[in-house]
Amino acid sequence: MNERFPRPDGGHARAMLARRVTRAQRASRAGLVAALASLIALVTLPAHAEKADRDKPLNIEADNMSYDDLNQKNVFTGHVVATKGTIVIKADRVEVTQDPQGYQYATGTSTGNNLSYFRQKRDGVNEYIDGNAVRIDYDGKNDFTKLTTRATVRRLQGLNTVQDEVHGSVITYDGQKDFYTASAGKDVAGPGNPSGRVRAMLAPRSGGAAPLNGQPATLAPSNTIQGTPQQ
Repeated sequence: MNERFPRPDGGHARAMLARRVTRAQRASRAGLVAALASLIALVTLPAHAEKADRDKPLNIEADNMSYDDLNQKNVFTGHVVATKGTIVIKADRVEVTQDPQGYQYATGTSTGNNLSYFRQKRDGVNEYIDGNAVRIDYDGKNDFTKLTTRATVRRLQGLNTVQDEVHGSVITYDGQKDFYTASAGKDVAGPGNPSGRVRAMLAPRSGGAAPLNGQPATLAPSNTIQGTPQQ
């Protein structure tokens, strides 16, 4: 008597093996994606390092200090030097306030022939924006700086080589959007510029740095404008 026995279900076994392989491949791909994401995060993080200026502590040196508790204001006078990350402000007098959210605001003013000084590093490049004016207002919440009266702003390659230079009555610099504006005023009027128009010297982006004694741009045909950062 011949007796038949059922054969093992080879198709079912192969299907189970295929599902296991698929699950392993998915897990492997997920692990690879996570690893790549972590690597990308590490690589791109330093590009925004300079944007953290507003989160850095504000350090100030001065000859004198007073605190107004009613208005929550600190007043520093006498050779004031304020630093906050890459930001530097120098002035005869600096007032500092802070809003309930913790954002800090500083106003630097100077008298006589002295001018207040401002400098901040641009994000991701070896360039700085610096400038001089009688009054400098820094808004830590919006990373916004306003230079008022006899204002000059320069774009520097490194710390010493001038690329662009702008003169005006009021100049604003937006650190978040990385651009600045300038407006005219009587305080910058002088020989060759009786109406106090904005003057600018702009180096070509494809060329070398603008020399400190270079000729002014066509819209500013005056050789009498000079700007020297406060040391």
